[in-house]
Amino acid sequence: MFPGRRGVEVACRAGPYDYGDALQKSILFFEVQRSGYLDKNRVPYRSHSAMGDKGRAGEDLTGGWYDAGDHMKFALPMASSTTNLAWGMLMYKEAYEHLQIWDEALIQLKWPLDYFIKCHVTREEFYFQVGDGDLDHAYWGRPEQMDMARPSYKVDKDTPGSDVAGETAAAMAAGSAIFQESDPEYASTLLQHAKELFEFGMTYRGTYPNMGFYGSSNYGDELALAACFLYIATSDSVYLNEAEKLYKEFNLHELAWSYSWDEKKPAVQLLLTGLTGNSGYDYQTDFTSFLNEWLPGGSIPYTPKGLVYRDQWGPLRYSANAAMLGLIAADYGIRQSAYRDFAYSQINYMLGDTGRSYVVGFGNSPPQRPHHRSSSCPDYPAKCDWAQYSSPSPNPQTAFGALIGGPDINDNFVDDRTDFRSNEVACDYNAGFQSALAGKVRFFWTSKVNFHILIKESHTEQTPHVVIVVVFI
Repeated sequence: MFPGRRGVEVACRAGPYDYGDALQKSILFFEVQRSGYLDKNRVPYRSHSAMGDKGRAGEDLTGGWYDAGDHMKFALPMASSTTNLAWGMLMYKEAYEHLQIWDEALIQLKWPLDYFIKCHVTREEFYFQVGDGDLDHAYWGRPEQMDMARPSYKVDKDTPGSDVAGETAAAMAAGSAIFQESDPEYASTLLQHAKELFEFGMTYRGTYPNMGFYGSSNYGDELALAACFLYIATSDSVYLNEAEKLYKEFNLHELAWSYSWDEKKPAVQLLLTGLTGNSGYDYQTDFTSFLNEWLPGGSIPYTPKGLVYRDQWGPLRYSANAAMLGLIAADYGIRQSAYRDFAYSQINYMLGDTGRSYVVGFGNSPPQRPHHRSSSCPDYPAKCDWAQYSSPSPNPQTAFGALIGGPDINDNFVDDRTDFRSNEVACDYNAGFQSALAGKVRFFWTSKVNFHILIKESHTEQTPHVVIVVVFI
């Protein structure tokens, strides 16, 4: 719903779903995932948690997002999620503004960025993880009641992590570009951290020690991604030159398996297409070689009902990320019709084209039992433990906006909390999904398409009220 002026409301339904509502709910999911001190909190079943998170020297590491249905804080996927959210906000600010949720989006984006500032304790030290994965995954309950040890892990010059340093630099540089207008001092702080992290990652090269979770396959793509966003934030050609050098050094022209928290080649290919005007090297061809494989007729299979199916573990997040890239590419003028049609078909699949929604709290027959600890717990102070994990009942709380993993390759889906491959939720699942939603809202609101305007009048005791319904055709 787009609030209008003088008692007029404009409802924009660019297709069969309320994409604006889905976008707003996705923002709320990131609030569900907050760790630390919750001064202002719209999620009634969440409160302060993990207030003892510290670095090895006692540094304050509270804050950030819990990764998924668990209570771990992993910097690589968290930073990747932040980058994707920020990129979508840079591209589609108009969508957020038309929905009057730009300020809300800024607040949510600032949460992980504040955490990254805390984690970057010196120029050459960055905490990339808080929590022990085995201990955390042995616990089912509220984050507010955790009592297990939560050790912290860092990269430094003796233990390099160019991938996590590069991705975090990308997130902070993108964040700096966004906050330059509303909070230049904060933008400057972010930019300084981004520059230092990029320099650290470039100087002490290597993949970070993943402690058994979120292992990184390479680091050249994250460094190149950071260089691209540093150029966007600074207009300093040094960073664009670095991005192009890294592209060649690490063979980033190669066909990627996906766009994900680990694999950034497609994003670098697309960014360099736009930043260089595709002059000197044909980055666009490298990108289209990737995305064309995701379209019908490409090498990646489809389910009978139309989902491009990259993997059985969280297939919707891969589709959502590809949809996000497709919409950005279309806005760059690349295969506009084909890429938009692809992206819309995938987003519509997630929102309900199969007869059910895969977004918690949205649409028809949404998931009731996501693999998500905090929302599986009854109202406090009732006990929450592994009995809730195995319960056949719906989650007592609603993790609004969370995109779940998704169906099998035949479109079969069982709403079962114990099946984490299909039912877990995660920040990186929602980030590309949210930016794709923003792209869809922005295109249909600002483009010159045919539409009908239906005017309905209603009267209350206080004042006449007019509702204008805009139906795009």
